[in-house]
Amino acid sequence: MSFLLKIASLWLPDFIMKKELDKIALSTINGLDKLLEEYAPSKVGEIPDEKLEGSLEERRASMAMAHNKRVKALISAIGHEKTIKIGREAMFRVGCNLGCEARQRLKVGNDLGDLELAAKILYRILGIKFKIKNMVMVVNTCSLSKYYSPEACMVLSAADEGVVHGLNKNLDMQFKHRITIGSLECIACIYRVKR
Repeated sequence: MSFLLKIASLWLPDFIMKKELDKIALSTINGLDKLLEEYAPSKVGEIPDEKLEGSLEERRASMAMAHNKRVKALISAIGHEKTIKIGREAMFRVGCNLGCEARQRLKVGNDLGDLELAAKILYRILGIKFKIKNMVMVVNTCSLSKYYSPEACMVLSAADEGVVHGLNKNLDMQFKHRITIGSLECIACIYRVKR
């Protein structure tokens, strides 16, 4: 385990958490904006730019509301099914890039312990608490769930799945249950990639 990964897992100052959250928000919002430009260009002008300001919680709320607006606009333009499909594909790619970048910066190794620590750092920034046992991730606290529509959660959870794959190319993750659709916890299974 790298020294940087260990230190970051123990302590991240607030200003770094805000900076990292803004980066995640920018990547995901830009990803959804590209979809709007491609599939619903008439909707682009209807969505005001979001300002990420204030505390971490305020920034998380602004990010989630920005996601909601964009997913809703896509659904109204191209329908629910297509929005979920293309949204999840795009967010998986965004998440994968974020995970790859985090892997390099934190020098994440290939074992599950490194993945769990790195994911906890990223999830702490998002206000999410989880545990992994027997390759199953159980999220019992998600600050975004109180803001997300079920559809936005469905689309944006693909970014989480992409982050896991970006952190470790040998692993994939898939959510099975989500708080936003009535489950008490989000549950995601982690799989070894079959080659």
